[in-house]
Amino acid sequence: MVTTPTLRHSKALSSCPPCFCDCEEDPMFSPIDILNSSLADCGKNDPQLNEEMKKDIATLLAEEINLQKNVTDDVLNRTKALIMSAKRASSHYQKESEKCNIGIDTCEGGREKAEAALIEERKLSALWETRAIEFGWKD
Repeated sequence: MVTTPTLRHSKALSSCPPCFCDCEEDPMFSPIDILNSSLADCGKNDPQLNEEMKKDIATLLAEEINLQKNVTDDVLNRTKALIMSAKRASSHYQKESEKCNIGIDTCEGGREKAEAALIEERKLSALWETRAIEFGWKD
């Protein structure tokens, strides 16, 4: 079938060549047409393909939905496994962080005790130095 484009402007008509097309008027890609007419002979020699071609559109869509559900379930299971792995890693790092904080607290307590002991030692040294000066000690 040959169709020519319908254009509104006369300039466009003179500048565009006519369109020659071998297209059928009926839409070829509607699901019913595909299954009923265009692929009717497809798979006659292959039993498995022949069985697939005999299925109606509802069965094919149901199978597609089931396949999508299976894929979604697989992705969901992998996601859950990754979440559990992340939770385990997070818990491990949380415990390590707590150990580190305890170590820091212990270290800080030791530093504070050492600082207090140093202050006391300086006071005691100053006292002995004062007594030594009182008894005549010179630098």
